[in-house]
Amino acid sequence: MSRFDTPVVVTRGDAEGPLVVLLHGRGSRETEIIGLADALPRGLSYAAVRAPIAEHGGFAWFVNRGIGRPVAESLRATMDWFRLWLDGIAPPGRPVILVGFSGGAAFAGGLLLDDPARFAGAAILYGTLPFEAGVPTDAARLAGVPVFVAQGDHDQVIPRDLLDRTWRYLTVESGAPAISRRDQVGHGIARDALAALAGWLVERAAFLARRGGPVPAPAHWETLSGDLPDRAGPRPDVSTTIPQQQRTDNAPVEVQEKLFARLSALPGVHSRQSALSVPGARGFMVTAPQAGPDDAFLVPHAGEFAHLHPDPDGSLHVALPVHLAADAVAHGWAVAHPLAGVRLAPGMVLVYGPRDEAELDIVTSIFATSQAWASGRHRPTTE
Repeated sequence: MSRFDTPVVVTRGDAEGPLVVLLHGRGSRETEIIGLADALPRGLSYAAVRAPIAEHGGFAWFVNRGIGRPVAESLRATMDWFRLWLDGIAPPGRPVILVGFSGGAAFAGGLLLDDPARFAGAAILYGTLPFEAGVPTDAARLAGVPVFVAQGDHDQVIPRDLLDRTWRYLTVESGAPAISRRDQVGHGIARDALAALAGWLVERAAFLARRGGPVPAPAHWETLSGDLPDRAGPRPDVSTTIPQQQRTDNAPVEVQEKLFARLSALPGVHSRQSALSVPGARGFMVTAPQAGPDDAFLVPHAGEFAHLHPDPDGSLHVALPVHLAADAVAHGWAVAHPLAGVRLAPGMVLVYGPRDEAELDIVTSIFATSQAWASGRHRPTTE
């Protein structure tokens, strides 16, 4: 098995359930991190893998500073070694979720970025992604793959600029639905963060059991004459907590009202108070019997596929096929909802409020695609 030894693995839990792989950091071992399983949900299968480079005491000795070609090659070799083991015990169809702490978080991030479709989610705990180490970090790379991010405000082990870069990428640029938290701790797992991780794992596993994973398809917008253009300017600031809200660069009030008038006038749409969002949010429902799948709705039983947030926010939440949600994120029009693929539709995104007439046209087109999917007129799996 490559130039590394055969993996040393310890396991806990249900051998048939979704597999949660626990990855330790510097100075720790697989026999220590497997203890996290005692605080995590039953009904899942847990495996802790010993880092293959013993002299460095962890998976991600290569991720902090001074990364160069030899380090990227070491990461590649280690990921290949790990994948050979993983593919032998978790064949296609069995969900795999990575949970990495400290250096193990960097290795988990490298695996996820290298092949997002292979994993059903990842928790990046008190660590950084392996930036500049040869794995892609382009926009919307992780669309449709839920992540859990936990950091300590007083962490003195991982450089703060790398923690901040990791936070920004995972909660905004990656396209991943991200549950994120910062606790008043140093380089150690806060009790509340561990409890939140346990809840996230329960909900992600339940979602996969009910609705499965996304189906890849090319990005084709039937409501646009061409490709989705890039949105001008930097991304607005959006909250990383629930309720998710746009906080800067908001749509002018008059444009918000023009947007509502356009959307509510589309055939097959009616509007009322959202069944999901904050008071004053105007929900959009299909008028005909629901023909689209559950993933095409924010609230399936209510037929709600989108809603418009009240002033001063002015943004929209819509449900899109995951590949189109990724395209909207990549072109700067949207950011993933933290609970997409956990409690809510996997392609649920916040679409930034339009600032002018040109953006009004684009946002209306994105909305119309969501409506078409909810109405059964858009078939993403056949594109």
